[in-house]
Amino acid sequence: MRLPTFTLMHQRNARLDRMVLVAVVLLAGIFPVDLFPGSPPAPKGIDGQYSGKQGQIIVVKVPIDDAVTYVQGSFLGRTISFFADSRPGEPKGLMGLLGVDMQDEPGTHELAIKIKNEEQSRELSYNILVVKEKFHVEHLKLPKDQVDLDEKSLARWKAEQQLVQEALATDSQMKLWQPSFVEPVNGKRTGIFGSVRIMNGQARNPHNGEDIGAPLGADVAATNDGVVRLTVDHVFSGRGIYLDHGLGFYSMYFHLSEVLVKEGDLVRAGQIIGKVGATGRATGPHLHWGVKLNGARVNPYELLNLPFARNGANSLEQNLQESVTAPPLTDKHFPSY
Repeated sequence: MRLPTFTLMHQRNARLDRMVLVAVVLLAGIFPVDLFPGSPPAPKGIDGQYSGKQGQIIVVKVPIDDAVTYVQGSFLGRTISFFADSRPGEPKGLMGLLGVDMQDEPGTHELAIKIKNEEQSRELSYNILVVKEKFHVEHLKLPKDQVDLDEKSLARWKAEQQLVQEALATDSQMKLWQPSFVEPVNGKRTGIFGSVRIMNGQARNPHNGEDIGAPLGADVAATNDGVVRLTVDHVFSGRGIYLDHGLGFYSMYFHLSEVLVKEGDLVRAGQIIGKVGATGRATGPHLHWGVKLNGARVNPYELLNLPFARNGANSLEQNLQESVTAPPLTDKHFPSY
């Protein structure tokens, strides 16, 4: 029995449609492009969600394979670097330390992560819920000349800020720090990170570190392995040290009476780098301990709570030889002290 002409044509068209569909699928697998420009983008946060309060550090885990050659994240205009997760018993992948700045807007924001290998690239999207932290208000009474700077002191302060920004403009592209972090000095924690300071009745910038009360001349230790990027003697912070721990992670030690290291020195966790003092704008002997993580001002005591094993760490020399996954950063956010 011979099929009508229109039936044969319908069968041929159906076979042609199937062949076109197979070709589209194959092309989509070979060329990671949008074959349907009108299709909506993937929803934000499709790969998961993390949350943290203002001033906290969020550990982000990215499952990848050995073929990946590049991983970099972006969060609120800040670049997030990643490194190998070497924790025993943990699935293979990369980790990133995402700092939630003390003044990041509460709410949900996207962490976009680009991943590349030799053949193609892809993107991951996580929702980061920023939770508002309740910082207290601190009232200070200081000599007028330490609050209201004269013209000469104001010019000096601006020059000092410019010096710091230039010195920290390019991050070390090696992960230098070890899993175990050290509290730099034993003393009374003030718990004033993020507090709004009212100086002689005038509101100032929030306090971006922790003050630790300790005797004059007490030892100050490096919180972790790193490189001395800058030593200073500034109008507000007094004698101070900036340590570069790699991948956009810095720690700062201010109001020192003595600085025992010089720029370019390699230091190890627990190494004595200075002495407690009261230089700069200080009402008495104490250490101002600060941390900036990819430009975000975070509570330094968050470092002591990171979920890293305390064994099996590389030496500083080994870390200096490791290759990393992120290119040099270009966006820096270093608010004034």
